[in-house]
Amino acid sequence: QVQLVESGGGLVQAGGSLRLSCAASGSIFSITTMAWYRQTPGKQRDLVAAIRSAGSTNYADSVKGRFTISRDNAKKMVYLQMNSLKPEDTGVYYCKGPYDSWGQGTQVTVSS
Repeated sequence: QVQLVESGGGLVQAGGSLRLSCAASGSIFSITTMAWYRQTPGKQRDLVAAIRSAGSTNYADSVKGRFTISRDNAKKMVYLQMNSLKPEDTGVYYCKGPYDSWGQGTQVTVSS
């Protein structure tokens, strides 16, 4: 069983920064890929960034160069540093872990 809890969302002006955190439970955290997804009303959840157990990463084209995903295996934490935020980054951000586990989501709103 894996539980994920996100935090760090909020309201920010365009050009600002936010750091999302995802706290995970479970013994397999260090060997599993973790990811952040974003969902806007009426649309499916889209991958924003993923990080594998060894640390390699991949990003959606729309966030490359602005967002950075990282992990701390000892603390069972995953982070998403979001810089140069744009209004189109607005949405609910979800942390995804093993066994198709999801957090409850955290709202990010970027005002223009």
